Amino acid sequence: MGAATAAEPNTAESPLARSILEKSDAIRFPAQGFQVDVDIASASPGTATEHRKYRILSKGNENTVVMILEPASERGQIMLMKDRDLWIFMPDVSQPIRLGLAQRLTGQVANGDLARANFSGDYTPKLLRTEKLGGDDYYVLQLDAVDRSVTYHQVLLWVNKSSYRPYKAEFYSLSGRLLKTSFYENYETMAGKQRPARLLIQDALKSGDTSVLDYSNMKLRDLPDKVFNKDYLKKLQ
Repeated sequence: MGAATAAEPNTAESPLARSILEKSDAIRFPAQGFQVDVDIASASPGTATEHRKYRILSKGNENTVVMILEPASERGQIMLMKDRDLWIFMPDVSQPIRLGLAQRLTGQVANGDLARANFSGDYTPKLLRTEKLGGDDYYVLQLDAVDRSVTYHQVLLWVNKSSYRPYKAEFYSLSGRLLKTSFYENYETMAGKQRPARLLIQDALKSGDTSVLDYSNMKLRDLPDKVFNKDYLKKLQ
């Protein structure tokens, strides 16, 4: 980790910290409605790599549909998030099942990692310091959860000072334990902007356990509110 070159008191949210976070979020995902496919490969030492595929329909940070495409045995299962309420709908179960954002989806990926498109709506940002890494200057933001329904209690986020590209994030539990570290990689043009097409997640508790999320086929979509309705999901299954 690079040496700190600047600091700001760790008190209330600052307008600068909020601006940095919002610009970084806008690079990760579009603010308007969009669709994207996500391939997830989860590996653990001594075991075969598990592959899964999802399609995400998202509108803002409050409405998301996550469709399971692979494995074929789970195709037709759909997660619906409205505000911070999350359910999963299964073709052979009449009633939806309530899920938690922090529950594990697959590998090192929590439900909220796919269902929540950005950090801005869930966390209060503070600017801790700036660091120099590999010749570039980065803002280091501390993100504190607005309430306990959020996926992680606290996040440290490194954002490139000149481009606002997110570089990495560390995710912490309520007790302050590091759970995992994510790296934003493979920037390419998606939905009209340079965005990270790969997210590498490393488990901090189990050495060698990783999940790689590859994003593809991202496109802007005009998604009406009815798409994020329980009754409409039957048409998607």
